[in-house]
Amino acid sequence: MLQLNNIHKIFEAGTINENHVLKGLNLKVEKGDFISIIGGNGAGKSTLMNVISGNLTPDLGDIQLNGQDITKAKIIERSKYISRVFQDPKMGTAARLTIEENLAIAHKRGQKRGLDWGVKEHHKEQYIKALEELDLGLEQRLKTDTQFLSGGQRQALTLLMATLVRPEILLLDEHTAALDPKTSEMVMRLTDKLVQKQQLTTIMITHNMEHAIKYGNRLVMLHQGQVAADIKKDQAKPLTVKKLMELFQKSSGQELISDDVILGS
Repeated sequence: MLQLNNIHKIFEAGTINENHVLKGLNLKVEKGDFISIIGGNGAGKSTLMNVISGNLTPDLGDIQLNGQDITKAKIIERSKYISRVFQDPKMGTAARLTIEENLAIAHKRGQKRGLDWGVKEHHKEQYIKALEELDLGLEQRLKTDTQFLSGGQRQALTLLMATLVRPEILLLDEHTAALDPKTSEMVMRLTDKLVQKQQLTTIMITHNMEHAIKYGNRLVMLHQGQVAADIKKDQAKPLTVKKLMELFQKSSGQELISDDVILGS
């Protein structure tokens, strides 16, 4: 479904501050994959996510989505196929719009916009049913501005918005990192539920090693802008956090310390 070939990304090229972040990275994502990506600080995780989403254009290499070259496609073009959930719950919703208004915006992802009523009455039942899946009582608060929701509720709503119109690729950019442990677990359970129900192809960056092991069917380790290891589900399941750190050290030749990756409890 998604293939990244020999991807290079260099910031401030030709200056004393040159930073070659992605160094010939290759990654093939199959339809239905749920890939957890881990790596130390500076490994290239966020840059990789920005290259896939269209926020950054690679300096070398190409990106193929369903056989089509999207290397230079802009974010608005890719938004028809790619949804992204960020670390900050505030980034996924419009604070001064209601829950139903935010869902109406998400409903139009990839469509042409015009002057019209934002919330269609015949769509409300769909929104209510979708919100009921969250099991947070938000279906009873359609008229509530999202600024009055908790961080967990807002991130859950963001997840729902990202998948209301089924994307080809769902990008999760450390989407539980800003939440407390209990809320983080709730959002991860919801994430898994939505991904499994819609069979979404998903790429998740996480600093939580336990989440990396528990969720998904592949675990990819990045080191110095390249894939250091690509572990299949049947190999990853017996892993513990300790064994995973040892595997990273073996694959990269560098110890992964707590300053690099925040361990799950």
